[in-house]
Amino acid sequence: MADDFTFTIEKNLGVISEGKGGWNLELNMVSWGGRPAKYDIRSWSPDHQKMGKGVGLTQEELESLKNLLNNL
Repeated sequence: MADDFTFTIEKNLGVISEGKGGWNLELNMVSWGGRPAKYDIRSWSPDHQKMGKGVGLTQEELESLKNLLNNL
């Protein structure tokens, strides 16, 4: 199994929180493996070459999450 995968941060939408060592939890539009970009929430190293575990959301999923958060 190859460990190679490609990703492109198409748009940085903002920093959710700043972490230790320059790593930030960010909301970005990311294309994984050449597929259409999704909204992506995860921590990134300062140079954006390393990342932590995260979640990718479609537009519909992001809107649903927004509605849930608005009702808290």
